[in-house]
Order: sequence, then structure tokens, then C-alpha cells
Amino acid sequence: MQTLDYAVLGFYFLLVTAIGLYCFRKVKGSGDFFVAGGKIPWWLGGVSHHVSGYSGVVFVGLAAIAYEDGLTVYVWWACSVAFACLLGAIWIGPRWARLRLTLGIESPTEYLAMRYNILTQQIMAWCGVLLKLFDVGAKWASIGILLHGFTGLPITLGVLISGAISLAYITIGGLWADLYNDFLQFFVQVGAGVVLFVATVSHLGGIGSVTGIWVQLPADHSNLFNGDYTALFAIGFMIVASLSYNGGTWNLAARYIGAPSARSARKTAMLSGTLYLIWPLVLFFPMWAAPIVLPDLADPSQSYVMLARQFLPAGLVGLVLAAMFAATTSMTSSDSNTISAVVTRDILPVMSPKFRKMDQKKGLRIARLTTFTFMALTLMIGIEAERFGGVLGLIIAWFGALIGPVSVPMVLGLLPPFRHADARAAITSIFAGFAAFVVLTYGLKADIDLRTMVPASTSIVVFGFMAWLRRNEPLAQPIVDLMRGLSGKDETKS
Repeated sequence: MQTLDYAVLGFYFLLVTAIGLYCFRKVKGSGDFFVAGGKIPWWLGGVSHHVSGYSGVVFVGLAAIAYEDGLTVYVWWACSVAFACLLGAIWIGPRWARLRLTLGIESPTEYLAMRYNILTQQIMAWCGVLLKLFDVGAKWASIGILLHGFTGLPITLGVLISGAISLAYITIGGLWADLYNDFLQFFVQVGAGVVLFVATVSHLGGIGSVTGIWVQLPADHSNLFNGDYTALFAIGFMIVASLSYNGGTWNLAARYIGAPSARSARKTAMLSGTLYLIWPLVLFFPMWAAPIVLPDLADPSQSYVMLARQFLPAGLVGLVLAAMFAATTSMTSSDSNTISAVVTRDILPVMSPKFRKMDQKKGLRIARLTTFTFMALTLMIGIEAERFGGVLGLIIAWFGALIGPVSVPMVLGLLPPFRHADARAAITSIFAGFAAFVVLTYGLKADIDLRTMVPASTSIVVFGFMAWLRRNEPLAQPIVDLMRGLSGKDETKS
């Protein structure tokens, strides 16, 4: 990192701060803070949904997989997420938008009290908050590693700097600040990614290297499935992604909830999925080529960092770091905003009567306080990430395996085929998935493909089977009305 690189990074920080200050004026109450007042344009929601699926983990953890195993990371990660977005466009995304339009929800778990009961809502809310503590903590750890690789800063200091900058804009600008930061981040990431792509192609001899590298790489690097990342793992990840990217990961549900109409939410999902099919092909190319440029690399997770340092002139290195930094702060801030919505709207009112029936201004004050508190806790976990199995251990083994069981009642509960599933089905399916994870991880010590696939699949089977057992029982009228509203049978054409 040279002086010009630090100047580029500093300019990005100023832009982020300016976005937060600009959005402060747009936030008048909790509805603006959590769901942007239900006014998110589809193009902004689609870009935000897309980049909210990235973090520094892509440039560290997935970079290591690309270095060691090749093409498979695009197949099981990017293609699975694109497929999940397609499902979202058809069945899920529009239903989240209709929930806000019919019930006025501001958090993704708010509707669970009506759909099941308060106990189910609280179990899912608490489980989701605890899981996100570790997930966001892992993302802070990844950006600390990246800052260390570029600047030499101690990882702990890098985590603290990242957190402080994120706190500065998300606590004052809410979801609007997060959306506009995502839009800025997208262009920064594309600019940095294209520059490194061109530099790598030029170094390898020109445009022919785009296909030519596969002859120079180990033969298995061009396989669709390689190493630990088998076809079974890909199927398992696709199941988890279909749940996660359609509402199981709450900050992504917020992009749909904040859409002004069901049609807008559908377009949001389609745009995000299209970007997942196209952009990773450019982004991952330098990572795939890294074994040729940097053979026998001791730490493959540093491959992207080292390529940027080797190929890019002063100023552009700072741009690449800004892109990685932006990707992480975007995702962590988005998560924190949505967790704050769940805590403010769904957990605190159950814990104490003084948090019930809050007006928009009081809700906004509590929202900012809970956002700050949650981010502070995740920063502590990020500093101690290695105690929990490192970045990949946190993301793939823990969050990747457990998000499925928690997501099943939330996402499938929106769909008519599961309308007969009640609170018992929801709770039983969650704990059945947890039990499967514990048995596989600590009892059988199963491979990663089974640990990824089985917990979510177990929850789906249990949830579906219990719904089927009740198929002949009459539904309560509120559930009938809810399902009718979610299907859009009463909505006007828009």
C-alpha cells in the first residue's frame, strides 16, 4: 500500500460517511430505518440483494477454494445462489412484499406470531440472532485478515476500524444508508474486479488465457465438483441457499419486504440472480489463475490479496481493498439493521410491556441502540474468530448448516402447500435439524457435504410431514386470510 492507495481508501470512507449523513434526513421513524418505508426501487433492491450476499469471505475463504479446487466454487456457490433467486422471484419474494402491504411488518419474524404463535416466533428470533452473532463475527474477521494482508495492520485493529466505520453510517441512516452504500459498493467492486481481471489476463498472455489456463492447471480444477465439494455438497448448499437467500437470511428478506409491490420484489430477485450468474465469472478468474501466477502458495486464502499487490499500480490496490472492505461492511451493516428490527419489533415487546405500541420516533431510538449493541457484540466475536474454527469454519460448518433448520418454518410457512403446518411442526422441525447437525458433527464426524445437506433436509421433511398429517383439519380463519393475501388473490394489478 502506497500513499495513493491510502488516499483512494480514505476517499471511499468519506463517501460512505456522506451516504450516512444524506440518509439521516430520509429516516423519520422505524419504518424508514428498517424497510426504507416500503419504497425500495427494484433496481436498487436487486443490486443490494446481490452485493449483500458478498463479504470479505469471498476474497479470503472462497479465494482459497478457487486456488485449491478450481471451477467448482462457481458451480456450487454462484449457480446455487442464482437458482435460489429464481425460486425467490417465482414464489417467495412477492409474498414478503405482500406481508408488509397487508400486515405492516417491519421485521421478517414479525409475521410468525400470527402464522404460528408467540413461542415459535421467539424461538426463531432468538436462534436467528444468536446465529447471526457468529456469522457477522466471521465477516469482521475476514476483513481484518484482508486489511492485514494489504497494510500490515494487526487483525484486531483492522476489525475495530471496520466496525467503527460501519457503525458511523448504519446507526444514523438505517436501511436507506445500507442500500445506497450497496449501490456504491457494487460499482467499486466491479471497477476493481475488472481491473484485476484485465491485469491477470494480460500477464498470462492475452484473452486466450481465459480458456487456456485450464490446460495449465491441474486437470481436476476444471471439474464441476472437486475435493470436498461434491455433487452431494452442491445439492445441500442449493437447499440451504434457497432458504437463506429467500428470507432465511433476514437482511435479504428485508430487500423484498421493503419493495413497493409484489411485482417490484419479483424484479429485485431476478436482477440479483442474473448478476450471480454473470459477475462471479469475472471476479473468480484471477483466483482460478492464481496457482499459475503464484505456485505453491503457503496460504491460499491470501491469493487474491497477493495478486492485487503484484499486478496493480498505486491507487488501484487501494481500489481493490476498498471493494473488499465495502463488500464486508455492506453485509455486516445490512445484517445488523435487520437483527435490530427483529430485536426491536419482536423480542423486546415480549420481554417488557414498555416496548409495546411504540410510535415511530421511539421505535427509531430503540432501533439505533439495538443496532449499536449488536454490532459491538459481533466485533468481539470477530476478534476471537479463531476460537470458533476460523472464517470458513464459522461460515460453512456452523452458519451454513444451522441457517437451514431455522429458515424452514419461516420460508415454507409462506407457501400454500404447507398451510396446515402449525407451531408444533415449526418447533419440531427446527430442533430436528439441530439434532441432525449435532449428531453428524460431533457423533459421526461426517464430511462437510452431509453436515451441509442433512440438517436442512431433515427440517424440511419433518415440517412437511407434520403439515401433511394435519391436511384434513380445518384452518383458523386468520391463517386462511393470511394465505389468501400472500397469494395475491386480493391485490390489484400494479
